[in-house]
Amino acid sequence: MSVSKIPFLDLTTVHRELQQELTLVFRNALDTAVFVGGPVVERFEERFAEFCEVPHCVGVGSGTDALRFALLAAGIGQDDVVITVPNTFIATTEAISQVGATPQFVDVDQRTYNMAPEKLLEFLEACCTLDPVTGKLMSNSIGHPVTGIVPVHLYGQMADMDPILELADRYHLVVVEDACQAHGAQYLSKKENRWCKAGSMGVAAAFSFYPGKNLGACGEAGAITTKNPEIARKVRMLRDHGEAAKYYHDMEGYNGRLDAIQAGILSVKIRHLEGWNAGRVEAARRYADLFTAAGADVTLPFQPAWSKPVYHLYVVQAEGRNSLRRELAEAGIATGLHYPLPLHLQKAYAGLGVGRGTLPVTELIASRILSLPMFPTLSEAQQQRVVEAVAARTMQPVPGAATTSA
Repeated sequence: MSVSKIPFLDLTTVHRELQQELTLVFRNALDTAVFVGGPVVERFEERFAEFCEVPHCVGVGSGTDALRFALLAAGIGQDDVVITVPNTFIATTEAISQVGATPQFVDVDQRTYNMAPEKLLEFLEACCTLDPVTGKLMSNSIGHPVTGIVPVHLYGQMADMDPILELADRYHLVVVEDACQAHGAQYLSKKENRWCKAGSMGVAAAFSFYPGKNLGACGEAGAITTKNPEIARKVRMLRDHGEAAKYYHDMEGYNGRLDAIQAGILSVKIRHLEGWNAGRVEAARRYADLFTAAGADVTLPFQPAWSKPVYHLYVVQAEGRNSLRRELAEAGIATGLHYPLPLHLQKAYAGLGVGRGTLPVTELIASRILSLPMFPTLSEAQQQRVVEAVAARTMQPVPGAATTSA
């Protein structure tokens, strides 16, 4: 008897369950002929702003649009330098480059995989110099002003924001959160003495609603959240050809609007987001219990005391990652790699001149990380199979390793 396959991500079950409501969204769009903008988009923006605990949300066409527009609205532009991490999807750095700035990288924390504040401090102190005339912080390597930081809340867990924001304040840098994988994640801020939602701590934040995200559209969609009304105003113009009013353009902009159908779909789904996030958190807890009981030789996700992650991905580390992945595939278990080649080693960024060995933590984990199946309806039986398959492989001697005999 064939064994059922375990998907990496289940996008069909939720859509079957919500099919009637989602179909109604499309029918309403046909009846009203409002396909771009309008009250459906505005209602979603209000709901997502409330969810993120900020006053402003602006819906856009994708997460990449969101980060690009947020950077532009925050004043990042031509010949600026923006500091980020290499362990992320290329959209992070594409957005930086596309506003005319240059990304420069700092290494990540070896346990959270997010920006390491101590490495950020090291970069600011050792790789930058204050210009005595302008007072601007200048990158020593390219001679351009450092103006921004983009911490990435990776895999559903927020970066350590208090020290990042403290350094930003010290050096007068703009912080724009890349929260594309962190819908609903929280951070315990000692400075504010409260839990803060992803998307509420920088001057602005970018979210993606790509279908596989914790809150996913049925197509491309994104949003910017901010506490700053001026940034929200600028983003609204940027997404719509720079329009201040119909056919009156205060600036050149982009075609980056959120479709009304996608906004309607997101409005249906956002009612379920907290429950889906809770399902992911529970699945992560079961994984931890099962892996511990099995004695599998893998490094499990680390959750600091200041973090409430939402487990967009469940990422472990293992020796012989590639062969393990092949064996899991043979057992009918789908996995992912997030991400196999760090950005500073991609051909697209060869011109930055950041060689291998420069960011050792990122380079090490890139060879070891493996994303296991993770979605809200993942069952304990499915997880048991995953853990048993991983444990069977990781508890065996690695081929070619030295062995001893009695």
